[in-house]
Amino acid sequence: MLGSDIQLCFIFYSTLLILKMYIIAIITGQVRLRKKAFANPEDAERHGGVQFCRTDPYVERCRRAQQNDMENILPFLFLGAVYSMTSPSYAAAQLHFLIFFLGRVLHSVAYLLALKAPTRSLAYVIAQVPCISMAIQILMEVASFA
Repeated sequence: MLGSDIQLCFIFYSTLLILKMYIIAIITGQVRLRKKAFANPEDAERHGGVQFCRTDPYVERCRRAQQNDMENILPFLFLGAVYSMTSPSYAAAQLHFLIFFLGRVLHSVAYLLALKAPTRSLAYVIAQVPCISMAIQILMEVASFA
């Protein structure tokens, strides 16, 4: 009822990625509470006073990981959905979705744990390869209609 096997595979990995984004958001909130570093005065007042309306390096690291997810996962959702409609082989589609997912998980782990360079950069590049591949294949499918 939801679609082809390829679309179901895409839905599976997309849902995992969205859950991962929620987890990063929860981690960011928990780190704010633990570090008592709130972005808004009303939140700081509730948790000890306006002096806790401040920044913290680890909270900012979590926020950057969250922002990076939005900048990369949202385009993947578009590319993957359209790519799924181009009738790729199931094995190729699954490989694209899996590589992107694993790259993004590794990227988040590397970001949150401040792993040594170039771990995070490599994870980013690994996740971009399937996106570029899908974009090229989509363009090849629709180029004659432009």
